[in-house]
Parts: sequence; structure tokens; C-alpha cells
Amino acid sequence: MKKGLLITLITTAAMAANAQHRFDPPKTKAIPVVDTLHGVQLTDNYRWLEDKKNEDVIEWTKKQHDYGVEYLSKTQKTHPDLKEKIAAYLNMDYEGPLNTVGKRVFQTVKKKGDKQYKIYTIIDGKKILIWDPVTLDADGKISTSGTSYTYDGERAAISAQKSGAEVNTVYFIDTRTGKQIHEPITNTSGFDWAQDQQHAYVTLRSQEDVDKQRPLKTYYLKVGDPIEKATFVGTTKDAQNSYFIYDNRYSDVTFSGEGDFYSNSLRVRPTGSLKEGKLIYNSKKFQAYPEAIGNRLYIKTNDNAPNSKLMVADKLNPDYKNWKVLIPESSTVMESYVVTKNSIIVQDKKDLQSRLTIYNLDGKKLRAMPLPEQGSIGGMSYDREEDKVYISLVTFTSTPKTYVASPKDYKWKLFYQRHLPVDMSQITGEIKFYISKDGSRVPAFVVHRKDIKMDGNNPVLLTAYGGFQSGIKPGYFGFYAPFIQAGGIVVQPGIRGGDEFGEKWHLDGMLAKKQNSFDDFYACAEWLIKEKYTTESKIVALGGSNGGLLMGAAATQRPDLFKAIVCEVPLLDMLRYHKFLIARYWIPEYGAAENAEQFRWLLRYSPYHNIRMGVNVPPMLVTAGANDTRVDPMNAKKFVAALQNNPGQTSPIILHMDFDSGHGSGQSTQQAIENWTFVFEYVMNQLGM
Repeated sequence: MKKGLLITLITTAAMAANAQHRFDPPKTKAIPVVDTLHGVQLTDNYRWLEDKKNEDVIEWTKKQHDYGVEYLSKTQKTHPDLKEKIAAYLNMDYEGPLNTVGKRVFQTVKKKGDKQYKIYTIIDGKKILIWDPVTLDADGKISTSGTSYTYDGERAAISAQKSGAEVNTVYFIDTRTGKQIHEPITNTSGFDWAQDQQHAYVTLRSQEDVDKQRPLKTYYLKVGDPIEKATFVGTTKDAQNSYFIYDNRYSDVTFSGEGDFYSNSLRVRPTGSLKEGKLIYNSKKFQAYPEAIGNRLYIKTNDNAPNSKLMVADKLNPDYKNWKVLIPESSTVMESYVVTKNSIIVQDKKDLQSRLTIYNLDGKKLRAMPLPEQGSIGGMSYDREEDKVYISLVTFTSTPKTYVASPKDYKWKLFYQRHLPVDMSQITGEIKFYISKDGSRVPAFVVHRKDIKMDGNNPVLLTAYGGFQSGIKPGYFGFYAPFIQAGGIVVQPGIRGGDEFGEKWHLDGMLAKKQNSFDDFYACAEWLIKEKYTTESKIVALGGSNGGLLMGAAATQRPDLFKAIVCEVPLLDMLRYHKFLIARYWIPEYGAAENAEQFRWLLRYSPYHNIRMGVNVPPMLVTAGANDTRVDPMNAKKFVAALQNNPGQTSPIILHMDFDSGHGSGQSTQQAIENWTFVFEYVMNQLGM
């Protein structure tokens, strides 16, 4: 009798606790809008949430955000040391690698407690502060988005953005004193010094340009003059394309053209000329962006070479028909190259592992270049004045190192290593491969504690991106250390849509083949379960932007595979995504609903349109940035509203807004710590950690 009474009391208490913390978010009204697209009638109940300036939308957004924070504070346990461990990575003394420009040396520094990164110059062994964006905004909401030095390093043009809105202001400073030497240029998108270092190519972008999706215009400006005196040099007809123009330091030719993410036209003109120039290349399928050294043009291109090749041309005979293959495409992916005074160094990758190979200037292979130690090459550069090659090496558990060598002997010397107060000694990482739905071999990074047991019960954070040629590369996993040290496994698959195996890998995960990206992700979760890493109730999926689209697809297509999902700054309404902000740029990757064929494949997977009536999706934390100029927060808002109002939805769907930043950028150090603590608290609670 006593035992039965105890069970009854426990059951009653549990029911009372659940009732006390029942998920009951603010109500969202449905205002149906009916469209007919290509003969298909569609009802959009939450289009009213697209108007971010509407007072009702502002009020709804704040109520949703506040309720989500309150609900989680009542239902989650806290990990007292989590914030401290995240801060150990994000809020620390950081001194970046030395950056030599001309005869000058610069360094990016952020001391513990600093709100943003600062720039110092080093003169006679003394560090001198020359740039601190906090002087422009004491709250730390202005961040540095780009720095462009003159060839001699004596002046710099520094781009800054406020609260993550990617509308920049360019500031001009004397790099010995930090003193501003010209009036800033507001409402910019890009800045490049011209070869004479007295002029620049400036691309303008105002918030109105963003809101109205206007093509951006580029001007040629004498630095110091007001922008009204600049000369217009180019634009595009459609905001889904970009205009580009750049001079070459070591030759007197200028390249310009128009392109999207994956293809471009190319014109050449004498440096200093403002004429349109001669069209030498034009493709709707491939890319070609040359560099010129003397009379030679070097062109890394994927033109009929999905793994890329290096071509060469004479500046006096620059037409495409006269280009010659210097280093042909191979079975591995050519990532980058540098042309030294006497050789060419090519960086390629095989199964995600980078290698270096030396060729002579005629393209003859000489030998493989040994690395100073085991690791993956994070980047490579060449200083022609100093005749020095720099490479960065990284591993899953060691911080990046920069090495320098002369091409005369390639004797590597350690130039810089970043030391972090993060203990990775008991953590290990490896590259694994698994088989996807259609038989494709997909790579994945698996990082965990060395003492982990493969008993099918480990908590897993599964994160991926899979788009825009952005693939995974071996890198330092110190950011995830708090989660891994607590017993979690971080898994990052290189799903199709990235560049892991060249352009074909990208093409197989875009447009009509986008479903391959999703299937690769699900196959990774299934592989982890099969190999006894974990089980369905122990996997939280996380992704942002294009990876947020992946999360939306995972929720609506395979809700059975995940305990919970974190969907950050996502694209979710794939029939209307391109109508907002700068999202016309993404049309070459996804397509647009105005096209009948593209409409059909978009409708097939668009998460907002594939919420199944009566089907519960896993708990979701959906985040958005109020100042996001890339992906409109309407995607997150409409998706959350539709799921919350789905009669079959019982798991909590939470909207979390960052009111002070954009597409993940522009956060102060403290903001980043708070936001990531919030996300990892959610992840670890969902996984029972």
C-alpha cells in the first residue's frame, strides 16, 4: 500500500510540474494570403510577419523571444561552469599573427575584457594602438569588417559595421599614429586600393539598396575626395549578380566583369583607364579570375575542370582562345597556388588532407614540398618583396601555427603560434567516411574525448552546412571543448553542396539536387547510430544560414532522427526567400519560384511549405538576427508561427532573437559569450548532460 501511494504521489507531482511548465507561447493570428503559382494554389497564413517594421510584428517578435527565454529558464538546469569555459575561448588575451605590409608590421589584438578586436603597429619593438572600433561606439556594437593597407603599409582603409548590419563605413588612418586622415565614406560594401595607391574602387551599399534589392554600383575615387566626385565604373542589371574590378600590383592591367557565385565574364584594360575594356572571357557555368605578373596572366579556373586547373596567357594576347593549360586538372582538388620568383606552389587536397607541390614556371612538376610537421594547411601566401612563403598548419586539437620559408631552400621556421587557455590533451579527432543514400562516400569529422565508449549512448552534436562551395576543412575544435569535455561528441559531415571533392560535389548539392545535401546529413545520423556512437534520443542537430535550411529540412523530413534541433539565422520559406534583402545573390544556388521547373523542386523541400499537419517535430530553438541583411528574419518567424499553430505539434518551438547583431556578425565579445552559452545550455539540456 505504501509503495502504491508513493508511486501515485510521484506521478501526481510529475503531472503538476509538467502542467506548471506547459509550453504555451504567445498566440499568433493567421491572416491567409492565397497565391497561385504555376497552377498550384498556396495559402500563406503568416505573410503578415514579413513586415518587420509593423508594430504588431515588432510586438509579436518581442513576446515570442521573451516567452522563450522565460520558459527555458524555468525548465532547464544550468551548468555553472559552462559560461566560464566558453568565455575562456571567446574572452581571452589574443594576439594574432604578425602581418608584414611593406616595411611595416601589424597585429590584431584583443585582451581579456575587450569588446572588439584592435589593431596595433610595431615600431622599434614597441606596440602602438592605431585602431579600436570601441572609440566609435562605447557599447562595442561597431566591429571591424575589413582592413586594406597601401602597399607600403603607411595608410589603411578600415571598414566597420554596426550591430551586424552589412552596410559599412570606411575610415582612413595613418598607420603610425592611428590618426584619421580623411573623412570617412559611409554606406559602402567594398573598398580596394587602385595600383597607384592614391585612388580606390569603392562599391556603395545603403540600407535602402538592401531593402529594395538594387544592383550595387562601383566608383573610382581619389582617396580624400568626397564620394560625389567619384567616377562611375560599373554595375549589374540584376541584384543577383556582382560587379568586380581590380588592379594588379605587378602588372599594368586591370580586370573587371560581372558574375554570380559560380560564373563570370571578364574584361581587361590598361591600368588607369576608365574604359570598359576588352571582353576576353564569358561563361554562365564557370569561373575565371586571373592575376597578372609582368606579361603573364595566371588563371585558376574550373572551366571544364571541376577539380580546377591553372592556365596561363600573355597580356598582349589575353583572349580565352589563347589561354594554355599550365598545370592540368588532376584527381585531387586544386585549392590555391602562389607564383614565386622561380616556381609555382600548388596546394591541393585529397580526402580533405592538404598537400603542397612545387612546379617550375613552365608547369613542370618538380617535387612534393614537405611540411614542417603533421597538420592540415589552413592557408598559404607569398611575399614577393621579401621572397618568403607563409603557411598555416592546424589540427583538431592544436592551435594554428604559422611557418615561414624562403623558396630558395624551403627551410621552415615557426613564425607564430596562437596559445589558448583550453585543455585539449584528452580530446582526439579523426576523419571518417560513411555511405549516403545513393551510395556516395561522404567525409565527416568526429571529435571526442579519448576515453569515450562506443556503447550507443553518447550525446552527439551533429552540425553541417553543405552549400555555396563552402566545405569542411580540418581545424581547431577548441570552441567545442566544454561540450566535448562533458562527454559529448561533435560530428561535422562534409555533405554535398560544399567543395570537399571539387565543383562536382557542389553541383550535386544545389538547385534540383539540393535533396542530396539533406540525405547526406540524415545518412550521417544513421551511420552514427549503426556504429554505436549514439542513438536517436541523443543527437542534437545544429546549423546556421544555409545550414539553417538544412535544419528546417531535417525537422520536416526526418523528425524521427533527432532529439532536438538548433536552427540559426535560417532560410525556410524557399518560395519567397529571394524577395528580401540581398537574397537575390542566392538564386544561382537554389533557384527562384518564378521559374516553373525551379518552383517544383523548391516546393518539394521548402521547410515552411512542408510542415505536415498533425506531425510533431522535435524541440527546436530557432534563432534570428534583427539586423540581418543576408537572410531576412521573416523566415524564422513564419516557420515558428506555423509550427506552433500546427495541431499535432507538442514539442516546444522557441524563437530567439538577437536584437543587436546581424547574420552572426557584429557581436561584442560579451554578446557572443551570452549567445553561445544560451545555445549550449539548450543543447546540453536536451541531451540530458
